[in-house]
Amino acid sequence: MEMTRIELLDGVWLNHLHDKKAEKACLSIHLLTQLTRESAAMNALLPAVLRRGCARYGDEAALEARLAKLDATIEASVRLAGEIQALGFCAALPADADSLRPVCELLGELLLNPETRGGLLLPGYVDAERDKLAAALRRPDAAARCLAEMCCCEDFAIGRCGSAEDADAIRYQKLSKHYRTLLPVCPVEIFYCGNADKKRLAAVLREVLATLPRGEIDLELGTQLRMNALEDQPRVLHEQSEDGQAHLVIGWRLGSVMEDPDQAALSVFRELVSQTLAASLPQGHAPEVLLDIHKGLLLVSLSDDDARELVLSQLALLRAGDFSDERLERARRGASEALLEQEADPQTLERFWFSQLLLGLDYGPAELSALCAEVRREELCAVADSLDCDMIYLSTPAEADKDHKEEEE
Repeated sequence: MEMTRIELLDGVWLNHLHDKKAEKACLSIHLLTQLTRESAAMNALLPAVLRRGCARYGDEAALEARLAKLDATIEASVRLAGEIQALGFCAALPADADSLRPVCELLGELLLNPETRGGLLLPGYVDAERDKLAAALRRPDAAARCLAEMCCCEDFAIGRCGSAEDADAIRYQKLSKHYRTLLPVCPVEIFYCGNADKKRLAAVLREVLATLPRGEIDLELGTQLRMNALEDQPRVLHEQSEDGQAHLVIGWRLGSVMEDPDQAALSVFRELVSQTLAASLPQGHAPEVLLDIHKGLLLVSLSDDDARELVLSQLALLRAGDFSDERLERARRGASEALLEQEADPQTLERFWFSQLLLGLDYGPAELSALCAEVRREELCAVADSLDCDMIYLSTPAEADKDHKEEEE
């Protein structure tokens, strides 16, 4: 596979990944903007509102009928890479040439020609999508709560979609004005994974996006990177569970390894942590391990609020290099195979390359997979030794909370 980057318009880039054997394709378009509390919820709401209908296809029924004829789907998309928020659309489509232009045209219509009344976004669309967004934001999962508290002094704590309170305050006039303000200043990143000719695709997209307003493009987008924990000892937060389940989330800063992050070593380390904890915990308590290279964070999340000491002790063993050659090889193989699997799915591949772009990296899953196979024990020990535990988050059901308090008394 070959990745090519082409500037279509001022601040508008096409990232073209050619796969001549592809049977399906993925095409995405995202506006990039700095994450701020004032705009995060509005940015998150916009794609959902725009997806409700455009001038040419005035409602979802007409739009879905058109997509069905094309055997394609288009989903609203909101992403967060460090403290860069990305909003737009992702399309899945057949790899044949016949569907390419009409899907490009639909994406352009949704982005640039929304259904409006008097030049304003439709109040019914805005109100309905706002209420759905606010309701979802009122039900944060344990990992999101841990991250919000862990990064309380950083804009990252705002979250991918902002807060429920900010979402509640959005009205159609305010969102319409924000939409018109956003279009001229945002860098635009388009990704295509499939077998279409890059020159033909570039020509179609230039035509489709010809009316995109361009002003002074905001290229000063970035992420605050904190190496160490906020305090000398890990902060502990204990809350009542919203879903009636027990949750434990432990968060670390990746520390000094983020001065020159080795993506392969970090990928294998994440797999090593995941495999080690899965082997140590009772059956049915497999952890979810998240490693965020954009922010330099490691998160371990599981549904067992009594496993704190076990998790911390296993990380201490990894720091000391106390793991077998067999486990090392399994971690290498697991990381390598997971990366190679991404090449089989255009949508997964698009997300991988989107992340790589914002990290400033230019190699794909196959190259990273090969690097993972060569990661050495001492490199993993260095990652483990660099970790600085920052936050321990516990959420327990109401009855368990009562038991905890009685034990403390």
